[in-house]
Amino acid sequence: MCKRTIVTMPGDGIGKVVLEETLRVLEAAGFKAEYVHADIGWKFWCNEGNPLPQRTLDILEKHKIALFGAITSKPKSEAAKELVPELADKGFVYFSPIVGLRQHFQLDICQRPCKTLKGNPLNFIRRGKGGTIEEPEVDVVVFRQNTEGLYGGVEWTDPPDQVYDALMTHPKFAKNFGWSPKDEVAISTRIFTKKYSERIIRSAFEYAKKFGYKKVTLCEKPNVIRETSGMMLAICRDMEKEYEGIWFNYTNIDAQMMWLTKNPETYGVIIAGNMFGDIVSDGFAGLIGGLGFACSANIGEEVAIFEPTHGSAPKYENLEPSIVNPIAMMMSACMMLDHIDEKTIATKIRNAVAKVVEEGKIRAYDMMKLSGCQEVLDQGAASTKEMTDAVIAAL
Repeated sequence: MCKRTIVTMPGDGIGKVVLEETLRVLEAAGFKAEYVHADIGWKFWCNEGNPLPQRTLDILEKHKIALFGAITSKPKSEAAKELVPELADKGFVYFSPIVGLRQHFQLDICQRPCKTLKGNPLNFIRRGKGGTIEEPEVDVVVFRQNTEGLYGGVEWTDPPDQVYDALMTHPKFAKNFGWSPKDEVAISTRIFTKKYSERIIRSAFEYAKKFGYKKVTLCEKPNVIRETSGMMLAICRDMEKEYEGIWFNYTNIDAQMMWLTKNPETYGVIIAGNMFGDIVSDGFAGLIGGLGFACSANIGEEVAIFEPTHGSAPKYENLEPSIVNPIAMMMSACMMLDHIDEKTIATKIRNAVAKVVEEGKIRAYDMMKLSGCQEVLDQGAASTKEMTDAVIAAL
């Protein structure tokens, strides 16, 4: 087996813990790699005024494939207060480094699989006919457009005159917002392009075709957000003609969130823009056990970064031993293995995780529905390391 080079970006909080444990699993499963560390996260914002240093971009440009833990992210005003004194009031503005990575490398395709693991006590259940209890099997892959939309970063408070004047030419802006003083107006744009809308939609249909999903659903809001959501719907309608045997439908994001708990087993592949994709993927993740089980891939034409969708959870960072559930990071690593054609090892790890979950002898605190604190270890919850040890044993 050829030895690969993988960039590791632990980031902040529990990201450092779950990434380290996942590397143990990769080694135990037989994956041979050289790991190159790259700096990212809150410490580098506070000390350098940049949570995504140029040296990290250079490393990723060279090696292309990365595993990413998690980052701490705070609103602009709070972030500014945590800069070291010598950087204060020097014009530094905080931005999300993972959003920065997505845009810098055009990681426009985000895949977020949400699949039920048999025996998981956190799986969604509902009442059926006659008061019966049903546990629907969820097998959904959300394709989220990753670089545009509301996360595009094109926004202003007190917009420049040329921007404000341009907006005033739109009759609805003039009528509904023209009364407000300009310095009291905050604007965030939602920009979609045909090129990247087509890329995410094509990727979703191709995935459905390759893995036998019979249904593709666009989750947007074309009845209200007529231009951007409407463009995605039009592209889907045109593209569905190329995929015989795959049924295309669309839902509105608000209705979709209601239907999550009504019939989640009827969805296969879902397409959405950046914000709505973020929302609906977290909703489906909640049906399969929550963010401790939610993995994701950020894929561009050259660079790909794999990460759990949970945050850095700083309140858990200094617990010793750690209690957090590492499965989402492990499953993200499996997505990386799929991407680099190490599917046999990916399958071994997924099967080992599934075995541990189904047997139920070793469970993290979230799987036992306990509140996160050090005392959960005395109540039978496994530590992060013990969860990893169980997966390695199952290999």
